[in-house]
Amino acid sequence: MRNRDWYTSLVSGLLFPLQERLKDHSTVSVRKALEVSQWWSRERLEELQLLKLGHLLAEAEVHVPYYRRLFAEAGFKAAQVSSLADLARLPLLDKPAIRANIEALKSEKAQNLSRFNTGGSSGEPLVFYIGNERISHDVAAKWRATRWWNVDIGDPEVVVWGSPIELGAQDRLRMLRDRLLRTRLFPAFEMSEQKLDHFLGELRAAPPRMFFGYPSALSHIARHAQARGQRMDDLGIRVAFVTSERLYDEQRQQISKTFGCPVANGYGGRDAGFIAHECPKGGMHITAEDIIVEIVDRQGVPLPCGEAGEIVVTHLSTGEFPFIRYRTGDIGILDDGVCLCGRGLPLIREIQGRSTDFVVAQDGTVMHGLALIYILRDLPEIRSFKIIQESLATIRVCVVTESGLTSETAAKIEWEFKARLGQEVDIQIEELAEIPAEKSGKFRYVVSKVQPV
Repeated sequence: MRNRDWYTSLVSGLLFPLQERLKDHSTVSVRKALEVSQWWSRERLEELQLLKLGHLLAEAEVHVPYYRRLFAEAGFKAAQVSSLADLARLPLLDKPAIRANIEALKSEKAQNLSRFNTGGSSGEPLVFYIGNERISHDVAAKWRATRWWNVDIGDPEVVVWGSPIELGAQDRLRMLRDRLLRTRLFPAFEMSEQKLDHFLGELRAAPPRMFFGYPSALSHIARHAQARGQRMDDLGIRVAFVTSERLYDEQRQQISKTFGCPVANGYGGRDAGFIAHECPKGGMHITAEDIIVEIVDRQGVPLPCGEAGEIVVTHLSTGEFPFIRYRTGDIGILDDGVCLCGRGLPLIREIQGRSTDFVVAQDGTVMHGLALIYILRDLPEIRSFKIIQESLATIRVCVVTESGLTSETAAKIEWEFKARLGQEVDIQIEELAEIPAEKSGKFRYVVSKVQPV
C-alpha cells in the first residue's frame, strides 16, 4: 500500500482488527491468507476448493437436517466427491427451498447465527442465517479487493446506499464506528435536486478517497454535477467502487469522467456472498478460495466457459447455514483466460444482469433489456426511464422528460419497440414527474414479469 496517512494505518492496523476480534471474527488472518493465495496457480486454487468442498459437504451430510435428508434421497455420499464436477450431482438450491426449510438448513453445531435478509428489490425478500466464519471470509474478501486499488479501511469514504438494513442501523454506536473509520453514508433514495446540491457541497468540503455505492446512484450524482457545471474531478478521489446492480458502460464513463477516477465493479450479495471483484487491470476475479461459480442452463446443467447461463454459487465457508449450488438469478459468462495482473483467481467475463433484466418477444425470442434501453438513451429529451414488461402482449414505458414528449418521439419509441418485440405488442408510454427507486435505493431500468420458456 502506498500513500497511506498515519490515521489510515491506525484504523487498518489496529482499530478495525480490534473491532473484528471483539466480534469473534477471524477477518484479519483470513485477509492475510487471501493476499497470499491470490497469486497461486489456477490448479492450486482448485485443489483448495476441492478440499474445502469435501469438508463442507461432509459437515452438511452429518449436521444439517436439510442436506442429510437430501443426500440420503439422492444416494449421495460426501466421501465419494473426487472432483469439483461432482457438485453437478446435487440439485440446485433456490429461494423457495430456503424459505420452506429455513430451520432445517441450520447446522446442529451452529452457534450465534446472525439473521440476514435480501432487499427484495426483485421480489419477496429472502431471510437466511450467517455464522461468524462466513462473515469473516466475506469481509476479508472485500477488504482484499479494496486494497487492490491503493485504498484501505480508514481512508475517507463516502457510501451511497439505500438498504433499509444499513440505514436503520444508524444508532449512536454505529455512528461512532463510522466516524472512527471515516465513513459517511448518504441515502441513495433521497435524490432530489436540493439533496444532490447539498451532497456535492459535502463532497467539495470534505473529499473522500473512495466512493462506494450503486452505479445508478453514482452516475445520477455525476450527471447532476455536470448539469450544474460543477467540477468534481479535482477532489483526489482514487476509485469508485460500484456493486449490487449491473454496471452499464455509459455509467462507468460518466462516473469516471466526472470524478476523475477509475470505476471498480463488484459482484455479490448478502445471500450469495462476495463473488467477484474487478482489479485495476480490468479482470473480474472470483473469490475462488471461498466460492465455486458454475454457469448452468435452464435445466441446471453446467455450461462450458464462454457460454451464457445462470450463475450458481457454492459458498465454501457456510457450514453453519450452507449455500450449496445456490441460484443467484443472474446471467453471466465464465472466462478461462488469465488476467494481466498475474493473479491466479479465475475470471467472470461478463455479468449480464438478472434474469428479470431480459425481455421476451412475442415469438419467444429472449433478449437483454439493453436492446430497449438503447432506444430511450438515444433520445435527448428523455431524462430518465423505466421499462416494465407486464406480459408478452403489454409493455409499459415510463419516462421523465425535460419539457414533454412530442408525438414524433412517442411514435418513434413505439415503432422501435414493436420492431424488436412484435407488431402486436401494446406499447403503453407513461410520462411521470419522477421515477422512484426501489425500496432498497436501487434503480432498475428493466423489469420483466415474463419468464422465458
